Amino acid sequence: MTAAGCVAVLGLGEAGGAIARDLAAAGVRVRAYDPLPLPADGLISCTDEADAARGADLVLSVNSAKAAEDALRAGLAGVGEGAVWADLNTAAPALKRRLGEVAAGAGVAFADVSLMAPVPGKGLFTPMLVSGPAARAYAELLGPVGARVTTLDGPAGEAATRKLLRSVFFKGMAAAVVEALHAAREAGLDDWLRRHIAEELASADEKFAERLETGSHRHAVRRAEEMRAASQLLGELDVPARISDASRAWLDQLAGEPAPDR
Repeated sequence: MTAAGCVAVLGLGEAGGAIARDLAAAGVRVRAYDPLPLPADGLISCTDEADAARGADLVLSVNSAKAAEDALRAGLAGVGEGAVWADLNTAAPALKRRLGEVAAGAGVAFADVSLMAPVPGKGLFTPMLVSGPAARAYAELLGPVGARVTTLDGPAGEAATRKLLRSVFFKGMAAAVVEALHAAREAGLDDWLRRHIAEELASADEKFAERLETGSHRHAVRRAEEMRAASQLLGELDVPARISDASRAWLDQLAGEPAPDR
């Protein structure tokens, strides 16, 4: 399979718009559809999903998890023989598997694509993790125009599982950092805490996650009390202790459970 000569992009929001523009800049013919009238300079504006899919080697569905199945069903009529349908929406693995089943029922090759970093500033060059029957075909179509694609030997849903596991860690950490910095600003210690966070993350190694896990189990009782005190401090600073309270509740639960075997 050679690089895609024509790609359909469904959804011209922040992610879809950036990817579509980069594809067009790379010389790919881009057929685009979005239900809202959005600027599409350099793109071929289409009337609906099926219209966009006609003549495309690859269809990128970049709308939303809520709209993903409707977009697929609406677009199938325009998908030509040998074309690949790729769903780039952040969605649960069960939905990705469902989309794969719908595509297979129509004889269309399907790829489950997870964008593994924020798209703004990266566009087409955002690292992508891909699974499903058409994972390798997806890489062959977009790799030649610079896309950073890592394929998985697994069904649709495998890429989504990894993306969402990363989200539990990264978005959870981000929420904790936001809460801590909010409190630090109220305490006049914003600069100090920012430096401390940077130092802790810079020193992380391959054992970092293991130390967090084993330490949380081993010292759950003491750490739960520490987080009760932290929540009290945030209350004094008039900062909602959402993450601190949840951490304390989780540590209380861990105190009654055996540490996981490794």
